[in-house]
Amino acid sequence: MTQVETTVHYYNNGYEDEYMLQEDEWDRDLLLDPAWEKQQRKTFTAWCNSHLRKAGTQIENIEEDFRNGLKLMLLLEVISGERLPKPDRGKMRFHKIANVNKALDYITSKGVKLVSIGAEEIVDGNVKMTLGMIWTIILRFAIQDISVEETSAKEGLLLWCQRKTAPYRNVNVQNFHVSWKDGLAFCALIHRHRPDLIDYSKLNKDDAVGNLNLALEIAEKHLDIPKMLDAEDIVSGTRPDEKAIMTYVSCYYHAFAGAQKAETAANRICKILGVNQENEKLMEEYERLASELLEWIRRTTPWLENRTAENTMAAMQRKLEDFRDYRRKHKPPKVQEKCQLEINFNTLQTKLRISNRPAFMPSEGKMVSDIASAWQGLEQAEKGYEEWLLTEIRRLERLDHLAEKFRQKATTHEDWAQGKEQILTRKDYESASLTQVRALLRKHEAFESDLAAHQDRVEQIAAIAQELNELDYHAAAGINERCQKICDQWDQLGTLTQKRREALERTEKLLETIDQLFLEFAKRAAPFNNWMEGAMEDLQDMFIVHTVDEIQVKKLVPQRDGLLQEELARQHANERLRRQFAAQANLIGPWIQTRMEEIGHSSVEMSGTLEDQMTQLKQFEHIIINYKPNIDKLEGDHQLIQESLIFDNKHTNYTMEHIRVGWELLLTTIARTINEIETQILTRDAKGISQQQMNEFRSSFNHFDRGEAEFARIMTLVDPNGVGVVSFQSFIDFMTRETADTDTAEQVIASFRILAADKPYILVEELRRELPPEQAEYCIMRMPPYTGPGKVPGALDYTSFSTALYGESDL
Repeated sequence: MTQVETTVHYYNNGYEDEYMLQEDEWDRDLLLDPAWEKQQRKTFTAWCNSHLRKAGTQIENIEEDFRNGLKLMLLLEVISGERLPKPDRGKMRFHKIANVNKALDYITSKGVKLVSIGAEEIVDGNVKMTLGMIWTIILRFAIQDISVEETSAKEGLLLWCQRKTAPYRNVNVQNFHVSWKDGLAFCALIHRHRPDLIDYSKLNKDDAVGNLNLALEIAEKHLDIPKMLDAEDIVSGTRPDEKAIMTYVSCYYHAFAGAQKAETAANRICKILGVNQENEKLMEEYERLASELLEWIRRTTPWLENRTAENTMAAMQRKLEDFRDYRRKHKPPKVQEKCQLEINFNTLQTKLRISNRPAFMPSEGKMVSDIASAWQGLEQAEKGYEEWLLTEIRRLERLDHLAEKFRQKATTHEDWAQGKEQILTRKDYESASLTQVRALLRKHEAFESDLAAHQDRVEQIAAIAQELNELDYHAAAGINERCQKICDQWDQLGTLTQKRREALERTEKLLETIDQLFLEFAKRAAPFNNWMEGAMEDLQDMFIVHTVDEIQVKKLVPQRDGLLQEELARQHANERLRRQFAAQANLIGPWIQTRMEEIGHSSVEMSGTLEDQMTQLKQFEHIIINYKPNIDKLEGDHQLIQESLIFDNKHTNYTMEHIRVGWELLLTTIARTINEIETQILTRDAKGISQQQMNEFRSSFNHFDRGEAEFARIMTLVDPNGVGVVSFQSFIDFMTRETADTDTAEQVIASFRILAADKPYILVEELRRELPPEQAEYCIMRMPPYTGPGKVPGALDYTSFSTALYGESDL
């Protein structure tokens, strides 16, 4: 057995990376945590497949699929772009060991010193050894070359993550394990570079699984980063596996680090294509015929694949009839067209050869083989369509039966419930005697028993409605509405029943009380009548006053004095409220104005890096938010003023409305200003603008001379809508466009190479990811297939395409 000796050492700027020293002697019993091993398996497998898919293959089981060394050698060739020695093709054990050793020798040649990772352990499927070997490959090819501000490898990747996530709340990246458990760090990295993909403000720190799955899905769908982690595993464990997290995060670094170059490259390509698109000739007759046939296939295939059920039996039967028409009438002529197209293609190629012209290369997707492939897809779509139609018709029969059952039960219940609300809302007890009320109570108790007996039917009606919803019944909306009315009415009957019982019981108690009062009245009436007669005699002896007016004055003077005192006190209180409000408003109004001016000055005069400016603005924002209690207190004072019906205040020019408008404007202004800096950071990172360039742009923007002759032309570019306002962001976009280099075929080829990640060909999905739809389709239709070394299905030759754009060759 060949075994590479010594230990795994990495050297970063003259010192050993201690992280690399601790866990690399894979022949020892390191007792790898089962949860960590599971994470490493998933992550390392996905990482390997993200590279192997470029060669049209993948692995399923990490310790099994590398045992013969073939895919291991292929993996190293794909990620390095270099050729390894020719593998042994035999199936004997010594052939496998030889191939694995070739891979290990190659790793060693790249400066990686391996200890105890021998070919025999890999061939024997030793999982720890295999994971250890893949980890060394990941370290060497995905992490070691990362460099950020004088730090490299793991430290460089960590610093990059910290810088990118610094502005985000609830994110504090200190390591490659627990700092990533809640998923927010992944979401922040995506939002920092692609804010269009995630609304970070809506994320909840407590929803770790949701955050992780969101990041994993968006990265896979939009960034071409496969799912390498399992959200539930990360959340359930006390500490995620560091190697798995590092591997996955490194993919983010590589995806976004190339984004700046890719955007510049894509912009250059779009500019060149825009010029050439105007001058392109129309497609040849083959192109037109191929387009029509492919369009028919593209249009027909979704119809055959569409499994959207119709609402009624008749509609589904029409679908079945349409399908039969397709098979009888529409498809046969297309079979003939396909045959004719192949004949035309061969005839065209012959004519080109006779005339000594280059062979005709149809646009991407329109080769005879592409048409054959699309046609095969069409026929596959046909296969299950008729069977689905018949199954769906049977389902509709079942639904119709259920719906009828629902209608019967609902009608029965509605008939019973008819008029019950009117009975329950009667006020017949209001004019009833005590005896009659007690009779009404007994009658009501009998109704309550009847109501309870109908509970079961209501529950059956709701259950049938639920089943119809689950089976996707076409008239579910009507069923739900009727069911809801029944349930609402049932609830209403319950409420009215309770209210009527309470009213009857209340009336019963009231009538009983009145009976008692009548008895009490009778007892007390006779003594009172005797007293009244005596009082009348006494009152006939009147005291003497001078005038009627005198009587009125004696009453009104003290009354008037009391009212005046009350009014005086009220006016004093109102004045205190006015002064209290004014004192606060006269401080808050100028404070808001001062903050507005500070923000305005800062947006013009701020210096330092964009991160420094962001820090300063965040401090402003913190001060403003902390001032909110003063606004709340003023609102409280204003409420007291309104309750006291005070409409004027000579002590201040500020109204509550003024303060509110100013406060809201202040909040929106600071938020917009912060957002402008965030946008500038994104623009800077995306376009690769240096801090010095950004400062120069800012200076030019602040001192832009509207009198310059160039002004009108520039305004049409930065202010196309003619609103008269130019944002700094528009100005940056303009400046980066104006300072772009002139293009040559070599530069376009170089730009395509950036988009293709240094491959000599580009894939359809890469074009669609990197270019706007119109330009991507333009390239896809016109780029010839790539036929050079390492070709894969669907590879496109961007070199020939680029030189043809400049008239240096013919497509």
